[in-house]
Amino acid sequence: MAEITASMVKELREKSGAAMMDCKKALVETSGDFDKAFEWLRQKGAATASKKASRATSEGVVVGRVSADGKKACLVEINCETDFVARNEEFVGIANKIADAALASGSNSADDLLKAQADGKSVQELVTEGIAKTGENMVIKRVESFELKTPGVIGLYVHTLGGKMGALVEIVSDKELKADDAQAFARELAMHIVSSKPEYLSKEEIPQEIIDNETRIESGKADLAGKKEEIREKIVSGRVEKNLAERCLTLQPFVKDPGQTVDAVLKAKGKELGGELKPKRFAIFILGASDDAGNEE
Repeated sequence: MAEITASMVKELREKSGAAMMDCKKALVETSGDFDKAFEWLRQKGAATASKKASRATSEGVVVGRVSADGKKACLVEINCETDFVARNEEFVGIANKIADAALASGSNSADDLLKAQADGKSVQELVTEGIAKTGENMVIKRVESFELKTPGVIGLYVHTLGGKMGALVEIVSDKELKADDAQAFARELAMHIVSSKPEYLSKEEIPQEIIDNETRIESGKADLAGKKEEIREKIVSGRVEKNLAERCLTLQPFVKDPGQTVDAVLKAKGKELGGELKPKRFAIFILGASDDAGNEE
């Protein structure tokens, strides 16, 4: 049997991320064959991963990618067990490879994304190796991919590196837009969505039962008691309009220019960029949330 040297163990550890003792055992079991030892560790890692797959995952990252032309983009939430691992270089590196695979494949479900290719292997294999290296369960919670079929641009914003929140927004146009300027604005709008967290694109999308409920709530407030009916109705109508506007993307004050609504900014930017701009859909991921806002026309 070939001599197992410290440098061999070190090299295998650097490639696999496994513990020193496991690397030495792998080399012994495979008579010093480096490739077979790596495969042995992968098999051991897969067995370890299966034991950890039932552990709860409440930490992690939201990562995203947008194509160079702004026509495709994706958002992925990847969970792990602790914030320590979520900030680990190994975990973040795997998350970024998964985001690359999501952009390339256009996946819109975790199951589809696990079948996609990343770095010469399936995303499922990448996740399994990640579990072995970090010692924690790793789960792709959700993925959303947008692809333009018409003129327009897709904006992506993820709040800080290894972020906890991110958003996508698809903006369609009647004409091709000035690419760089359009992408910069689309990113600003995605940043607005992360900050203001709209629930709907426009007022027209709000279900009537939501409007009726808001009206009931405002009508029953004590400060309206004793006021004339026509005055009460006017006050209630104004309050309901304000409440609903805060929940609609196009009616919200634009974060970078609160004196204008998003709708007004879209109209002004459209003239500047050479085409009418209209938001078609958006998605927002907040780490750990069960069902974040997202809507489409």
